[in-house]
Amino acid sequence: MTLAEVKLILKAELLTRDLNKLSLQIYSACASDMMSDVLAFTEPEALVITGLASRQTLRTVEIADAMAVVFVRGKRPAADIITEANKKKIPLMTTEFCMYDACGLLFNKGLCGVTKQVKKNLGKDDY
Repeated sequence: MTLAEVKLILKAELLTRDLNKLSLQIYSACASDMMSDVLAFTEPEALVITGLASRQTLRTVEIADAMAVVFVRGKRPAADIITEANKKKIPLMTTEFCMYDACGLLFNKGLCGVTKQVKKNLGKDDY
Protein backbone atom coordinates (compact mmCIF):
# COMPACT_ATOMS: atom_id res chain seq x y z
CA MET A 1 0.00 0.00 0.00
CA THR A 2 1.30 3.48 -0.79
CA LEU A 3 1.19 6.50 1.48
CA ALA A 4 -1.23 8.03 -1.02
CA GLU A 5 -3.58 5.09 -0.42
CA VAL A 6 -3.21 5.51 3.35
CA LYS A 7 -4.09 9.20 2.94
CA LEU A 8 -7.19 8.32 0.91
CA ILE A 9 -8.40 5.51 3.19
CA LEU A 10 -8.02 7.63 6.32
CA LYS A 11 -9.28 10.84 4.69
CA ALA A 12 -6.06 12.31 6.01
CA GLU A 13 -4.47 15.67 5.48
CA LEU A 14 -0.79 15.76 4.52
CA LEU A 15 1.01 18.14 6.87
CA THR A 16 4.44 18.03 5.22
CA ARG A 17 5.41 19.31 1.77
CA ASP A 18 7.09 16.46 -0.11
CA LEU A 19 4.36 15.04 -2.32
CA ASN A 20 6.85 12.59 -3.88
CA LYS A 21 6.81 10.67 -0.59
CA LEU A 22 3.16 9.71 -1.22
CA SER A 23 4.36 7.06 -3.68
CA LEU A 24 6.35 5.25 -0.95
CA GLN A 25 5.27 1.69 -0.24
CA ILE A 26 4.13 0.87 3.29
CA TYR A 27 4.16 -2.82 4.29
CA SER A 28 3.36 -2.67 8.00
CA ALA A 29 2.10 -0.32 10.68
CA CYS A 30 2.62 0.22 14.39
CA ALA A 31 -0.01 2.03 16.47
CA SER A 32 0.81 3.38 19.90
CA ASP A 33 0.92 6.51 22.00
CA MET A 34 3.87 5.01 23.86
CA MET A 35 7.01 5.73 21.89
CA SER A 36 8.89 3.09 23.90
CA ASP A 37 6.56 0.49 22.32
CA VAL A 38 7.24 1.92 18.87
CA LEU A 39 10.97 1.54 19.49
CA ALA A 40 10.59 -1.97 20.91
CA PHE A 41 8.13 -3.49 18.47
CA THR A 42 8.05 -1.69 15.15
CA GLU A 43 9.86 -2.67 11.98
CA PRO A 44 11.97 -0.43 9.75
CA GLU A 45 9.99 1.48 7.12
CA ALA A 46 6.69 1.00 8.99
CA LEU A 47 3.91 3.52 9.30
CA VAL A 48 3.50 4.90 12.83
CA ILE A 49 -0.06 5.68 13.91
CA THR A 50 -0.29 7.76 17.08
CA GLY A 51 -2.09 10.48 18.96
CA LEU A 52 1.15 11.80 20.42
CA ALA A 53 1.84 14.95 18.40
CA SER A 54 5.16 15.87 19.95
CA ARG A 55 8.84 16.20 19.12
CA GLN A 56 9.35 12.84 20.85
CA THR A 57 7.30 11.15 18.12
CA LEU A 58 9.46 12.62 15.39
CA ARG A 59 12.66 11.53 17.16
CA THR A 60 11.27 8.04 17.73
CA VAL A 61 10.28 7.67 14.09
CA GLU A 62 13.76 8.69 13.05
CA ILE A 63 15.47 6.26 15.46
CA ALA A 64 13.11 3.41 14.53
CA ASP A 65 13.65 4.08 10.82
CA ALA A 66 9.90 4.32 10.32
CA MET A 67 8.52 5.63 7.04
CA ALA A 68 5.82 8.11 8.06
CA VAL A 69 3.42 9.19 10.80
CA VAL A 70 -0.35 9.47 10.93
CA PHE A 71 -1.70 11.45 13.86
CA VAL A 72 -5.17 10.31 14.91
CA ARG A 73 -8.11 12.11 16.53
CA GLY A 74 -7.31 15.25 14.52
CA LYS A 75 -4.06 15.83 16.40
CA ARG A 76 -1.60 18.23 14.80
CA PRO A 77 1.99 18.80 15.84
CA ALA A 78 3.29 22.33 16.33
CA ALA A 79 4.60 24.20 13.30
CA ASP A 80 8.23 23.77 14.36
CA ILE A 81 7.78 19.98 14.43
CA ILE A 82 6.29 20.03 10.93
CA THR A 83 9.24 22.16 9.78
CA GLU A 84 11.66 19.65 11.30
CA ALA A 85 9.80 16.76 9.63
CA ASN A 86 10.10 18.55 6.30
CA LYS A 87 13.86 18.91 6.79
CA LYS A 88 14.16 15.22 7.69
CA LYS A 89 11.79 14.23 4.85
CA ILE A 90 9.44 12.39 7.21
CA PRO A 91 5.84 12.57 5.94
CA LEU A 92 3.26 13.58 8.53
CA MET A 93 -0.50 13.25 8.15
CA THR A 94 -3.49 13.82 10.39
CA THR A 95 -6.86 12.07 10.37
CA GLU A 96 -10.04 12.60 12.35
CA PHE A 97 -10.40 8.84 12.92
CA CYS A 98 -9.56 7.44 16.34
CA MET A 99 -6.62 5.03 16.50
CA TYR A 100 -8.81 1.91 16.64
CA ASP A 101 -10.79 2.87 13.55
CA ALA A 102 -7.72 4.04 11.61
CA CYS A 103 -5.99 0.72 12.26
CA GLY A 104 -9.10 -1.24 11.36
CA LEU A 105 -9.57 0.62 8.08
CA LEU A 106 -5.95 0.07 7.05
CA PHE A 107 -5.97 -3.58 8.15
CA ASN A 108 -9.19 -4.15 6.20
CA LYS A 109 -7.46 -2.82 3.08
CA GLY A 110 -4.52 -5.20 3.56
CA LEU A 111 -1.94 -3.30 5.60
CA CYS A 112 -0.20 -5.68 7.98
CA GLY A 113 0.27 -4.75 11.60
CA VAL A 114 2.74 -7.51 12.40
CA THR A 115 5.45 -6.58 14.88
CA LYS A 116 8.60 -8.40 15.85
CA GLN A 117 6.99 -9.69 19.03
CA VAL A 118 3.85 -10.95 17.26
CA LYS A 119 5.96 -12.76 14.67
CA LYS A 120 8.03 -14.31 17.42
CA ASN A 121 5.03 -15.47 19.45
CA LEU A 122 2.66 -16.58 16.70
CA GLY A 123 4.80 -17.47 13.74
CA LYS A 124 4.33 -15.89 10.33
CA ASP A 125 1.69 -18.37 9.13
CA ASP A 126 -0.52 -17.87 12.20
CA TYR A 127 -1.10 -14.17 11.75
